[in-house]
Amino acid sequence: MNAPLKKTEPCPSPQPPSLVPKKGNRLYELAYEATNQCIQCGYCLPACPTYESMGKESASPRGRINLVKMAAEGKIDISKHLAEPIDLCLGCRACETACPVSVPYGHILESAKQVIAEEQTNQNDKLKKLILKQVFPYPKRMRLIGNLTWFYQKSGLRTMVKKTKLLHKISEPMATFESVLPEIESPAKRIKLGTIIPAKGKTKARVAFFTGCISDALLNRTNRLTIELLTLVGCEVIIPKSQNCCGALHAHQGMMEHAKELAKQNIAAFEETESAYYINNAGGCGALLKEYDHLLEKEEEWAERAKKFSFASKDISEVLVEFGPLPFKKEWDGVITYQDSCHLRNVQGVHREPRKLLQSIPGACFVELPGSDSCCASGGIYNLLHFEESMKILDQKMENVEKTNAATVVTTNPGCLLQMRVGIERQGCSGQVQGVHLVDVLADACGIS
Repeated sequence: MNAPLKKTEPCPSPQPPSLVPKKGNRLYELAYEATNQCIQCGYCLPACPTYESMGKESASPRGRINLVKMAAEGKIDISKHLAEPIDLCLGCRACETACPVSVPYGHILESAKQVIAEEQTNQNDKLKKLILKQVFPYPKRMRLIGNLTWFYQKSGLRTMVKKTKLLHKISEPMATFESVLPEIESPAKRIKLGTIIPAKGKTKARVAFFTGCISDALLNRTNRLTIELLTLVGCEVIIPKSQNCCGALHAHQGMMEHAKELAKQNIAAFEETESAYYINNAGGCGALLKEYDHLLEKEEEWAERAKKFSFASKDISEVLVEFGPLPFKKEWDGVITYQDSCHLRNVQGVHREPRKLLQSIPGACFVELPGSDSCCASGGIYNLLHFEESMKILDQKMENVEKTNAATVVTTNPGCLLQMRVGIERQGCSGQVQGVHLVDVLADACGIS
């Protein structure tokens, strides 16, 4: 039986089928067959955070699939009727886990974003694409941003900017997220690309670590601690020198060709290490790394190499569980709860391991977060582009956090981490509750600083 709609809304008026001929319609070629798999049953509705918060059919997975299908048939206009509903999707892919017929929603969404991106020409979109092309794929530029941010935090500039409320005048969302940015570690402690760090004790495996672009720039302490935890459980860690941005942000914005080029660079860089596993500590990055096989499946030269890469890609929690236990030295004080990274849970299928690690910490009182499998509304840069919509979902999430009485909220993705820290601020409990990456909690319990 179809799930009831929260709110009745008219569908876009169908246009004559001749609006866009099928043979010339990119969306038809990319996603039409996949849209036909949807039986419009409505099982996805309760799993969708935007449907829950907005209460309209076009904000649901089945509604978006239907719009993609109509656009592919040339019955509605892509820019006028499809672009906004697709842009308002968080891409959490919780609908895929709820779907009884395994509709590939991620592929449909990806295809729609790609076609929409090809049509967009306004200045904001041009600027966004320019940044994604000229900043994120260049590790040295990203590290420079990280170093400048460290100087900004340490020099007193941050205090001055806060007093003048300069960022609030430029962008309220930007000011909000800047206020919860963790203290960046000194550039002197940054791990150099190309470095090999030996295991402590007996070597159990050689692994290669994916630093990420945003994590490498702004969460370099978490990256350093990730490497130290890996060495503690017997891993020799290699930092591939020519690795690059994973391409997830590019894929989220429909820039699929750029995402593919970045994927090829990373595959080549990690192959050279001859490692058993390729480790990451960011759920969003890890999801795309895990799906390089899908991204490059139609490219004969890269398809098989991408499959091997995806098979070797692992989240840090998986490897710590496999090669552990960790040598904990301290007891944890207070209640810990855990918010799933959507892409770690829904795409990579990892949800038991982070909980197992947290529950293994001496003295830890782990309390399951109600609705931990629902999105926090970070969604890459969704919370910057759709701030109000994102905050509605986050505020509901924080009501559940409050029920746990947790003093520590743990997550496994940079965007989720900042989002949960914003939620703590909005709840007015920043002095009593902290938002922390899983790696930082484990390292602290192991006596690593």
